[in-house]
Amino acid sequence: MSKNSNVGVMQDNATLSDKMFKRVGTKGLSGDQLNKPSLTYWADVWRRFRNNKLALIGLVLLVLVVLVVCFGPMVTGKNYQYIDASIKDQLPSAEHWFGTDDMGRDLFTRVCVGGRISIIIGLSCTAVMFVIGSLLGALAGLKGGIVDDIIMRICEFIGNLPYLIIVVILSMVLGRSMFSLVFAMSLTAWVGTTRMVRGQILQIKQQDYVQAAKALGASTTRIILKHLIPNTLGIIMVDITMSVPGFIFSEAFLSYIGLGVRPPETSWGALASAGQQKLMFYPHELLFPCMMIILTILAFHLIGDGLSDALDPKLRQ
Repeated sequence: MSKNSNVGVMQDNATLSDKMFKRVGTKGLSGDQLNKPSLTYWADVWRRFRNNKLALIGLVLLVLVVLVVCFGPMVTGKNYQYIDASIKDQLPSAEHWFGTDDMGRDLFTRVCVGGRISIIIGLSCTAVMFVIGSLLGALAGLKGGIVDDIIMRICEFIGNLPYLIIVVILSMVLGRSMFSLVFAMSLTAWVGTTRMVRGQILQIKQQDYVQAAKALGASTTRIILKHLIPNTLGIIMVDITMSVPGFIFSEAFLSYIGLGVRPPETSWGALASAGQQKLMFYPHELLFPCMMIILTILAFHLIGDGLSDALDPKLRQ
């Protein structure tokens, strides 16, 4: 292209102005308003979680169950251990919302108190599983070598033990109490969490921020607590929400077969066991404890499914 042609093109460009162009679809908006608002990771997780209707239903359902369990006895003003043989096996009424049991005790109050014990046991077992599984999994994935081999062999040994038999034997040996139930159910539960966390750590331990922490002389404990576990917290949270209902159901099963908490304390499983014996004549004594177990497990599963989608980076927009 000649020098004269270049000069002509420059003159044509010089004649261009804003008046020759029309802004389409952005009337009344500034450049800042056109940009997508910045969100932190957890703010984006919450945005996607609340857009999941089923997950929100599960969250609301869980909140309602917790409120009923915590404040139900305060509303009725009844003692869950109070016995009145003159009103035994009554059907639900305005005075006794869930009816009464075979000893004349208010069933609604007993369901609430039993729910506290069941939920506390479920959360306690999950906490033990989370702490042991996360720390051992992070240590195995970060250190590797002989440390990884020892931890994985321990996991294989404990994981191959028959879970139900171990829980039953420990419950019988240690006695019927909340501590024995938590210990027995937590003994083998951390194995799956350890393997899951180890797999995640093996993927992220070569990241630049981990290598920088090592170069700066950070201890293994600091690297695990400050860098590795927080970056695996998403998948751990999903595992937690799925584990709590499993522990609640396991506690209900042990209480159902007579290995739960010792009377006069009660739980949903113990109430279901007592109600099963009078199913033909007083089905409400079995219906309400089972209904609370089902609602609680359903709520946790809906929340877990919602968190699984919200924490999935592939679905992030």
